[in-house]
Amino acid sequence: MSSSSSSVLVTGGAGYIGSHTVIELLNDNQSVVVIDNLINASYEAIRRIERITGKKVTFYKVNLLDKKALLEVFQRHSIGSVIHFGGLKAVGESSRIPLDYYDINMTGTIHLLQVMQTMDVKQFVFSSSATVYGDPPLIPIPETSPLASTNPYGRTKQFVESIIQDICNVNNSNWSAALLRYFNPAGAHPSGLLGENPLGVPNNLMPYLSQVAIGKRASLSIYGKDYPTKDGTAIRDYINVVDLAKGHLAALKKLGDSKNPTGCVAYNLGTGHGSTVLEMVQAFSNAVGRPLAYEIVDRRPGDVANLTADPTKAKTELNWEATIQLDETCASLWHWQSKNPNGLEDCPGDAPPESIICYI
Repeated sequence: MSSSSSSVLVTGGAGYIGSHTVIELLNDNQSVVVIDNLINASYEAIRRIERITGKKVTFYKVNLLDKKALLEVFQRHSIGSVIHFGGLKAVGESSRIPLDYYDINMTGTIHLLQVMQTMDVKQFVFSSSATVYGDPPLIPIPETSPLASTNPYGRTKQFVESIIQDICNVNNSNWSAALLRYFNPAGAHPSGLLGENPLGVPNNLMPYLSQVAIGKRASLSIYGKDYPTKDGTAIRDYINVVDLAKGHLAALKKLGDSKNPTGCVAYNLGTGHGSTVLEMVQAFSNAVGRPLAYEIVDRRPGDVANLTADPTKAKTELNWEATIQLDETCASLWHWQSKNPNGLEDCPGDAPPESIICYI
């Protein structure tokens, strides 16, 4: 865990899960430094974090592919640990532009780990994904399930997990790493000030559905109705983003210091309860107060029938579990979307104030 004299570096901290995690860190009185290249995020998220917490956020506009800029951030601050969200994250898109995913998600992470090694920073929380499990043989999925991702996005997560494991396995490396395999984030901050802010067409179910509800899109496309499930649509484990953010704080606190390293440990962050796409449509329609239009289309490449977590290990070892119910998650999403019909409203690459040093 980071000490009072050191800071937690959060990469991708202006993004959906990253921004909610920064809030939890600040509320826990952690010192936080955020970097983000703002390609898939807006600096307005940082302003909203400051409004919610009442605290200023140290921010740098940095691309992880720019190792020199990354190193300078570490040299400017006493970084004790890193929570790494930075990267591309859409399953469908990864099948269309796989090289971009391998470059940004893997090369960027390697640069980050190299700078950490140079600066002797050895506490690392990695934003992984349930997609590393591919089409799992056992539901709910334990962390011991074989890794066999079915798409380029998931493979980047799986390969990076292997890299981190290799670092931790080096004799006397003294690294402590938590691989957080989380399931389907949903919902928004209860303030209504912060939520998922997809640029362009949303890649995930809930932000797309919320845009249908607000009138920005005519109907939801449901990918496949021939899965071996109760209603033929795919099952996912939807976890509230605030619960998920708290899981990162719990993992950070679990990490040992250099004298008592934990090594590399994987944890599922999920609710343990799966919902079909049609069940989610109904739950969100209930929150909105009216039926929402949808149509059935062909399956997407790389999608699997069921991804539901077994979160027992996180509860036992991190003293963490999801507590926010699905109806509350849907209500928070609708609260956010109805208050912010255009999301954070800023353009991609929205510039931080000139008083903040940025690297482009």
